[in-house]
Amino acid sequence: MITSVVPADPPRPAQAVEAPAVRPADGVLPEERAAAAAPDALWWRDAVIYQVYVRSFQDSDGDGIGDLPGVRARLPYLKRLGVDGVWLNPFYPSPQHDHGYDVADYKGVDPMFGTLEDFDLLVEDCRKLGLRLVLDTVPNHCSAEHPWFLEALAAAPGSASRARFHFADGRGPDGGLPPNNWRAMFGGPAWSRITEPDGAPGQWYLHMFTPEQPDLNWRNPEVPVEFEKVLRFWLDRGVDGFRIDVAAGLFKHPELPDSPDPEADERTRDSVNPLAWNQPEVHEVWRSWRAICEEYTALDGRQRLLVGEASVPTPAEQAMYVRGDELHQAFFFHLLHAPWDSEHFHQVIDAAVRDITATGSTVTWVLNNHDQVRTTTRFGSPERARAAALLMLSLPGAAYLYQGEELGLPEVDDLPDEVITDPIFHRTGNRKGIRDGCRVPLPWAGARAPYGFSPEGSAPSWLPQPASFAGHTAERAVADHASPYHLYREALHLRRLLPQLGEGTLRWIETPPNVLAFTRGDGLLVATNFGTVAAPAPVTGQPLLSSGPCPAAGVLPPATTAWWILPRR
Repeated sequence: MITSVVPADPPRPAQAVEAPAVRPADGVLPEERAAAAAPDALWWRDAVIYQVYVRSFQDSDGDGIGDLPGVRARLPYLKRLGVDGVWLNPFYPSPQHDHGYDVADYKGVDPMFGTLEDFDLLVEDCRKLGLRLVLDTVPNHCSAEHPWFLEALAAAPGSASRARFHFADGRGPDGGLPPNNWRAMFGGPAWSRITEPDGAPGQWYLHMFTPEQPDLNWRNPEVPVEFEKVLRFWLDRGVDGFRIDVAAGLFKHPELPDSPDPEADERTRDSVNPLAWNQPEVHEVWRSWRAICEEYTALDGRQRLLVGEASVPTPAEQAMYVRGDELHQAFFFHLLHAPWDSEHFHQVIDAAVRDITATGSTVTWVLNNHDQVRTTTRFGSPERARAAALLMLSLPGAAYLYQGEELGLPEVDDLPDEVITDPIFHRTGNRKGIRDGCRVPLPWAGARAPYGFSPEGSAPSWLPQPASFAGHTAERAVADHASPYHLYREALHLRRLLPQLGEGTLRWIETPPNVLAFTRGDGLLVATNFGTVAAPAPVTGQPLLSSGPCPAAGVLPPATTAWWILPRR
């Protein structure tokens, strides 16, 4: 809750983390040029975007699967929460082998999610409410049911149709071994062998995820041309930008040699194969996509956003993706994997602010998403999850929230094997790393399933909701002013109200062990106690906002983040 502010002497700042932007030859960053045309052109630099996993957000027609009309019905809730925009996970026509990330048609809406008319109405409502709309796009791979791939299967080896993908002859005397030793991210080999049109065993094709998701060959000029058409199709319908799936993975080494560590991908599910990820040619794609966005911005002054899922090992490598003429932003995933530890948080925050802001971009923070265990479970307690959220929302740059984190939802980690749909489970037989637990449909209201997710009397939701969700409904959260919902709402309100928040400088200050503290701009101090016992607060007054009760002035309870306004000097 928001409390009164007791003035206190500010501590001495110890270290500044700030860096000048690297500027193009003409001295003007593209976003600065856009800002001259429209006052809100830089909206993305410190925006808070809410990720909607469409199939789990709101079901409008009773089939147990969320849809676009359901998203549209809940937009007022998101507006009241205080976010700046919405990112939609894929809703395109798809056989759903990987829940829409196997796209069969990049310019349509799968009937289970609605129609293009439903999408246009959603765009219109977002515009009325002042919410930006960002779409997921999947350029690394398509569906095995995409017309291009079906055409390739019917064509001959060496044909133009197969050149859009990575087809290759197998090794061994009968071509019965894969072309190289690469492993798929979701388990098993990264190659599958086809049967040729004449019935004979044939070539192999590359799929870095599942066999139902063949990788596109971005060295083939037809591929970038087609994706330019896809971008323009959705930009013409009024979207504000794109989240780019697997942004570091489009290009593979042209000779497709063996990987030096063939088991690495399967072992970690991270982008670690240096021959299949982070190839230098990918940057030319983002320059071309950025130019398309700038073209649309020049027409009406509205900046279109490109935010990449660039899974690379270090902040310095990620910074290469957000240079002034490439992606506007790239998700900073290091907090997704960070343990509840003050020193670890300090190191990753420091590196991100130093390396990424040096490019002229801003850090894009994220603690939860549709692929990771929710923070309430990952950090071991609701209190730590709240503290981490308030810490993230105080950092310089933008932030992405995942649906349900404002309700304090835990991971559903006891789903029966027979209901699990994640292809990772079906390819490995192992529950480790499966993602269904964070994708269970949201609870909106009521004391029993479907908790307002579907109309009463509907088909069961596509994943079962546990009885514990009755204590996490949006209805209860809105009514309870001590709920995580109100912590998020108040923090988002203050981000708009206080000039110190959003973009700007961060200066670390010295603290006791297990406490992380810094000042933002001129006069805002943030501290998080990662320890298990109370610690002295950096200031003596009551905080402006805290993630949990702070009953004694000058004391910061364990697993708590607090914000203080400091008096002007």
